[in-house]
Amino acid sequence: METRTHLNQVRERRGISAAELAKLAGVTRQTVYAIEAGDYVPNTAVALQLAKILEVSVEELFSLEPASSAAPKPVPVDFITPARAGQPVQLCRVGNRTIGISAASQHLMFPSADAIVVNRSKALLFQESQDDKRLLIAGCDPGISLLARHLDIVIAPCASRQALEWLKQGKVHVAGTHLRDSATGDYNLPVVNHLFPKGDVKVVTFAIWEQGLVTRTGSPIRSVEDLAEKNVRIMNREKGAGSREVLDQHLRAAGITAARIKGYDRIATGHLPAAQAVNQGEADCCIATRSAARAFGLHFIPLATERYDLVLRRQYATLPAMQALLDLLNRSALRRKLELLAGYDTAHTGEVLL
Repeated sequence: METRTHLNQVRERRGISAAELAKLAGVTRQTVYAIEAGDYVPNTAVALQLAKILEVSVEELFSLEPASSAAPKPVPVDFITPARAGQPVQLCRVGNRTIGISAASQHLMFPSADAIVVNRSKALLFQESQDDKRLLIAGCDPGISLLARHLDIVIAPCASRQALEWLKQGKVHVAGTHLRDSATGDYNLPVVNHLFPKGDVKVVTFAIWEQGLVTRTGSPIRSVEDLAEKNVRIMNREKGAGSREVLDQHLRAAGITAARIKGYDRIATGHLPAAQAVNQGEADCCIATRSAARAFGLHFIPLATERYDLVLRRQYATLPAMQALLDLLNRSALRRKLELLAGYDTAHTGEVLL
């Protein structure tokens, strides 16, 4: 038998928010969301308390139904990252689309996934999907993973420009970006204003971070000029990545052409993969955040201080999950983690810029 919940429908009929219900019931808002999503079945005491608050019977909130014996059918999915048959993927509902993201592998464990790829446009679900309760965030900041400990989110790792392009195409809820405008020196707002109509998006600061050269301890590399030495190999980032733009900017300032840099065409898609390549000896240096260097215990030489912002479509601003995200950005507990684990400056975290 399976337990089916009607809490969401009853709560909305009563005009009570998830936060208000959680407070009255003495549970967290995340617990209410988990119950409504069918991911958590409350104990008897909590079920009785919820029924009392909403002035209904427990049977009106929860019901037992026979487990479905029908074989699951493949569902249409718009994969925005490469997907091959048999590969595990995570799913998220964005507007009227179900978006698929390749599930990140975890050391010695199966990845967290919702479905298996059938072909280029379909996936086979493990169970009834709850992807409409999630947020899909695209970007390259490793610190975004800290949000997943508090919220139900799917992360699509990619460069800043790709994240903004997916947001423009309606394929993600939120895009993370750290792109500097060479004309004004400002971060993100100039490119956002160029890509999106006025009033279409909201821009919120996530953190201030540093980017620089990441090397192994004891490396003779001290500056960008040292990258031109013939025995130095770098790991670069893909076109459209803020890290690549930082590298190119400093190479131009030093009068060094890309042809002189060994490994300029070797690509790592993300700060952590780039730093991992250095840690494993596949490269002598990369451009990444201080947080990526910290993650592997590597040496860091700062080159730029940047603002990493989250850009969200206003049409999704009223989603409960989006409200939970904005609320989380203003919590001291999250800021403390970003400061200690990633070395970020969180003085402006949660600040609305646009």
